[in-house]
Amino acid sequence: MRSRSETKPGERHPGHKRRFTMRALLLALSVSAVALFAGPASASAAGQSGAIFTQEEGCAKNGDVTHFATKQDVYIKGSRLTPGDYYLQVSSPGQPGPIGTVLGNSTTANVHVGSDGVLSCTNVWDNVQSATLNPGYDDTDNPGGVYQVNISTGSTFDPSTDPKSKNFMVGGDLPPQHLVKVQKFYDKNTNGIDDGPANGEPLIPGWEVKAENGTDMFSDVTTWNIFLGEGPWTITENTPTQLNWYPTTDPSLNINVPDDSLVEFGNVCTGAGGGLTLGFWSNKNGQALVGPGDLAMLEALNLVRANGSAFDPPGYSQLRTWLLNATATNMAYMTSAQLAAMELNVLNGRVSGGSLIYAPGTDSANAAGFATVTNVMAEANTAIGAHSLTLDGSPYRAYQEALKNALDKANNNLNFVQGSPANCPFTFDPSFLS
Repeated sequence: MRSRSETKPGERHPGHKRRFTMRALLLALSVSAVALFAGPASASAAGQSGAIFTQEEGCAKNGDVTHFATKQDVYIKGSRLTPGDYYLQVSSPGQPGPIGTVLGNSTTANVHVGSDGVLSCTNVWDNVQSATLNPGYDDTDNPGGVYQVNISTGSTFDPSTDPKSKNFMVGGDLPPQHLVKVQKFYDKNTNGIDDGPANGEPLIPGWEVKAENGTDMFSDVTTWNIFLGEGPWTITENTPTQLNWYPTTDPSLNINVPDDSLVEFGNVCTGAGGGLTLGFWSNKNGQALVGPGDLAMLEALNLVRANGSAFDPPGYSQLRTWLLNATATNMAYMTSAQLAAMELNVLNGRVSGGSLIYAPGTDSANAAGFATVTNVMAEANTAIGAHSLTLDGSPYRAYQEALKNALDKANNNLNFVQGSPANCPFTFDPSFLS
């Protein structure tokens, strides 16, 4: 992840010597170890529908205002919401559920979202009431002075009504606040830099992130504009439950406000890329593709047998038997078999040698763990040639296993970097906000 004063995507701010990186968000607060909930616990690649923002009078700021002098000063606005009428409620933060103690609510669905999905600037105090205040809402029972504002299409505010929530603080010293933008980009080339949509790297909406300073915790989903008080903050992105998403930037970053005003997380997902397995190349479908040119290519490699001796396949029958008998007792043998399958994939146009695959533990891999198929194949061939017998206890076995694993997953069509995030859903564990 990177953090920097606002500059063009991919451009380094001249006054910053540090480079920061990161990924996504949801709005919650935690004071004195009290966890806060700021919205739905999970999001898809398309993100949850709409959001609300806490604002000052006039709602002119582009982002969440988090601290207010009095309860009467709190306004909300919203965008991308489902049109219709909503109930309004103020509560203490959920501990750990969506809603804590109810402090005030509307008796009717008195908050309107237009056909454009916009909730206009609305004063919270004037539109709710409690048992003792009309209008108004009671003081929070949260020890840090934290409140939660909620809107919902149903008066019960249960999850089926898809409530939207934001947290805010009232009272105490109001520190100067500065805008920080947190966003997540799809890092197609896995270089850890936001190269922009024009280069196939769009922003990813709906990814959970949170900001903490040891006292307060705020969270939301990307892209997030948040006004934070001056001083050190830690911004962290959530990890999706799906295992095919990988960060290409640091998932957590210490920033200093107001010096750092832009925080970026890079992520990429993996999936299919045309790979065909050892099983394919040892059956009749693979046999139909293997010709003299394929065998000559394989003979030029450093392939080995179970005993570490060189294997140069004179014909398809011998190749098939060698593939079917491959085991990892000698890791060089299994690495050879996976290498041979991938070389056949590339030679026969099933896989592009320039495709990026997840290959952690290989020398070809970049800082995020990705390398091209061509580079991993070349590295594997060199490793086998240097050490043809890597049994248990060999100091070279783990390294060859990393190469074998990368090629094996690619042959099984699992670890290719996808061209866009469109077909890679993501959801999150709600414990991120606790």
